[in-house]
Amino acid sequence: MSGQIEARLKKLGIVLPPSGAPVGNYVATMIAGDLLYVSGQLPRREDGSLMTGTLGGGCGLADGQAAARACGLSILVQAKAELGDLERIRQVVKLTGFVACTADFTEHPQVVNGASDLMVEVLGDRGRHTRAALGVASLPGGAAVEVEAIIAIGA
Repeated sequence: MSGQIEARLKKLGIVLPPSGAPVGNYVATMIAGDLLYVSGQLPRREDGSLMTGTLGGGCGLADGQAAARACGLSILVQAKAELGDLERIRQVVKLTGFVACTADFTEHPQVVNGASDLMVEVLGDRGRHTRAALGVASLPGGAAVEVEAIIAIGA
């Protein structure tokens, strides 16, 4: 159905912001065959500021989940910029989430659920995916979370 994803975004009250440009020597997206690779996305608030912090070190689980959700929104933004239409998404194949955290923090999967839940919320069954959730000592700019994606696409 044409426009189904856009209608779902509207129903959920989600407005996708314009896509941002990469800040290094890489591209935000790359199509190889029928796969769209989306580079790691950092969590940004509506005003463009970075959501920073360390899980287990002052940044709470809900904050981490909100950051992961923001990364998921950025993935959708980048996909739309590359594909022109989110309806071209056949399946989110894999998300990889990186969580800035203390050595004793163990709730990485719960944090990355912020992005995973968004994909299913917006894309339905097309949003179900495989996943990795990893803890890291730091992320660019002090970001709390970073998420990258592999997405199967159609014509």
